[in-house]
Amino acid sequence: MPFSLHFSPTPLITAPSPLSKPFFLVPYYHTLYAPKSPPCSSTEHALTHQGKQEAFDRRPEDSQTLPLGLRRDAMPSHVAVIMDGNRRWARLRDLPVRSGYEAGVESLRKIVEICCKWGIKVLSVFAFSSDNWFRPKVEVEFLMSLFERGMQEDTGIFFRENIRISVIGDLTKLPKALQELMVNLEEATKNNTRFQLIVVVSYSGHYDVVQACQRLALKAKCGLIEPSDINVSLMEQELETNCTEFPHPDLLIRTSGEFRISNFMLWQLAYTELFFAQSLWPDFGEAEFLKALLAFQQRQRRYGV
Repeated sequence: MPFSLHFSPTPLITAPSPLSKPFFLVPYYHTLYAPKSPPCSSTEHALTHQGKQEAFDRRPEDSQTLPLGLRRDAMPSHVAVIMDGNRRWARLRDLPVRSGYEAGVESLRKIVEICCKWGIKVLSVFAFSSDNWFRPKVEVEFLMSLFERGMQEDTGIFFRENIRISVIGDLTKLPKALQELMVNLEEATKNNTRFQLIVVVSYSGHYDVVQACQRLALKAKCGLIEPSDINVSLMEQELETNCTEFPHPDLLIRTSGEFRISNFMLWQLAYTELFFAQSLWPDFGEAEFLKALLAFQQRQRRYGV
């Protein structure tokens, strides 16, 4: 049964109550080229989730069996995803672009469920890059509304399933209501420990490194540190990924057959294993995710040694 949730909107950040829809999304070392999977039909991605909560109702202790060949001791702690191909998916089906993003929401929901079920601790998703601000205004406004709607509707599941939400990027460019929503959700879920979803919005790797350098420069100017004190450890404390126990992704997945990292987590990906899938993001499901994880577990990570 496909992963699906349906909840009724509730005031953000109160007690847990049922609800539906998260958000969606947008390397250098060993790479693996995955064969293209057959595309799913638009019907399979229809956003109708009334009453279907069975998937996430299963607690981790009820789902200890991993797919054949997958080893729990070699599972990545942190998986990052560049969710590419939403617009192409829609155009191939003569659907409006917004339908591609909405279908991408469903794929993200499936991957979140799988991460919880298989014991992955952190998932970072590139939801909106700094460059995406240059897309058509109507498209950007729809994406902002989809972020807001998804976060409001999924608040209950984050509480009930012990999921922590973190949002990184230059949030000052977002609509004020969305900024407030994200800050409130981060604060409300900060003590949740089962799984962490990091939503990467209005972000670039260049931005992250520059803002970290600016913060260190300000500390040096104020006499809090000496310039000679600055090292890798201090730098990483100022990067946006300081919100997680596992700041360096073990595995980066990019969908849609593109072979680039698109200015995503440039510092953090130094030793990350890369997997490039041919599937467009809305077609990326459990089978494709399993291929990526099996490929990851077959590699030897030497960290330059």
